Amino acid sequence: MTQARPWWKGGLIYQIYPRSFMDSDGDGIGDLKGVMSRLPYVASLGVDAIWLSPFFLSPMKDFGYDVSDYRAVDPMFGTLDDFRALTAEAHRLGLQVMIDQVLSHTSDQHPWFAESRASRDNPKADWFVWADPRPDGTPPNNWLSIFGGSAWAWDARRGQYYLHNFLVSQPDLNFHNPDVRQAHLDNMRFWLDLGVNGFRLDTVNFYVHNRSLADNPAVPAGEKKTVVAKGVNPYTYQRHVNDLSQPENLDFLSDMRALMDSYPDTTLVGEIGDDRPLERMAEYTAGDQRLHMAYSFDLMTDSFSPEYIRDVVRNYENGIGDGWPCWALSNHDVVRVVSRWSRGDEDPQAYPPVLMALLLSLRGSVCIYQGEELGLPEADVPFERLQDPYGINFWPEFRGRDGCRTPMIWTPTEKADFTTGEPWLPIDRDHLEYAVSVQEEHSDSILSRMRTLIQWRQQQPALCGGELELVEGTGDVLCWIRRHPEQTLLVAINITGEAQSLDWSGRDLRPVDGHGFRGRLHDGTIELPPYQAFYAEL
Repeated sequence: MTQARPWWKGGLIYQIYPRSFMDSDGDGIGDLKGVMSRLPYVASLGVDAIWLSPFFLSPMKDFGYDVSDYRAVDPMFGTLDDFRALTAEAHRLGLQVMIDQVLSHTSDQHPWFAESRASRDNPKADWFVWADPRPDGTPPNNWLSIFGGSAWAWDARRGQYYLHNFLVSQPDLNFHNPDVRQAHLDNMRFWLDLGVNGFRLDTVNFYVHNRSLADNPAVPAGEKKTVVAKGVNPYTYQRHVNDLSQPENLDFLSDMRALMDSYPDTTLVGEIGDDRPLERMAEYTAGDQRLHMAYSFDLMTDSFSPEYIRDVVRNYENGIGDGWPCWALSNHDVVRVVSRWSRGDEDPQAYPPVLMALLLSLRGSVCIYQGEELGLPEADVPFERLQDPYGINFWPEFRGRDGCRTPMIWTPTEKADFTTGEPWLPIDRDHLEYAVSVQEEHSDSILSRMRTLIQWRQQQPALCGGELELVEGTGDVLCWIRRHPEQTLLVAINITGEAQSLDWSGRDLRPVDGHGFRGRLHDGTIELPPYQAFYAEL
């Protein structure tokens, strides 16, 4: 009998963006009580955990990713007691609770920053990254903000620049200061004591900067720009070798892991944006003294061909070492996958389930973004309704992240049963046909198929925790073998709109049913209609 795997290893994590999930008080903004009321729906999908995007006290310049109090719930989301009740209900339903931790920076309204900027000699003077100007008054180096322009902002009170990798209102903390690191560990312990089962670490490789403040080099002419940011963003023009992913960061990862190890069955998953994301993932998850798992954006790009996906899988299998990946096709920062990977002629009913089949068959853990199980496409948000500063800055070439953050569609009504008030982002009328209430009435709906697939996957030892062996030379069919002591499973997936086949003659296969797909074995040939998958035990 094999030892039971930890819940997170191969676990399915359902990401909830609280602002847009369910509003309980009619102000148009989702909240914790609203989330709690819909937890039975989440549990019915068959996932292992929820991940809550930030709900902490914040001026909301970046919608919660600018924290002004790490231990307080913002009143728009409720109270600390609401969070306690939500956690208790999730645990009652068998769901683990993960929450975001935005550690690399705070809001400029955080008391830490207010004290730090007051003078150069106060107790928190060195808690943020401050630097003198160059002799001509310009910023200390060429580092850029992901949200556009210089990563340095002038502060007249100190007569220095402070670093902000994101908005000007999001000053970066100085992780070279041990007091900063300890303060974060203490705040994480606060949430662990409230019953949290894990943390999703925002921009985990951004914590530590190079003390020398040396310029970043330019991406050489003709070489690929690798950091994920839209091409209209000059951030992609640099190799980010000095402003992020510094070796000293590993020490803090070890400190966090030691904290987590003192709370059984908890986990850390880190978000990584880097010039070499796979190399960084392998480094950050190696052994048992750093992160439990990490994810990058390799499947959240605009690339989606079978050849590209096969290359990603091959690179991970060859490069991750003993680390553990966490996969996602969508989240709150990227265009929804059914729109991002669409050529425009996909079957809108069959395409989302086969993409989920791809996601759930990879070796690693999985994050599923709210609405992904409904097959939601990207919403159309007009410029005058945009809320995201990223989109406002780069409009119209980049429309920002609001299109994937619009409210969850519960019923096909004007406000989708998300709120009784005016929703903070508009309801896309084209989303109403995807409503939960509509889809739950039909056994062949996207939601019904997704639920069947998720629950079936959770019963397959090979998919939850098995090794992966890529089968090469399969053309437009994605094919691999998952091996586990209790099961060996062949996976063949056709994400294209054309029928595909794969010769498997002379080798024994026992097709597995229960997943809802129509791939079949006929005279030694695996036949895959458009947007279908096939599973068989070896």
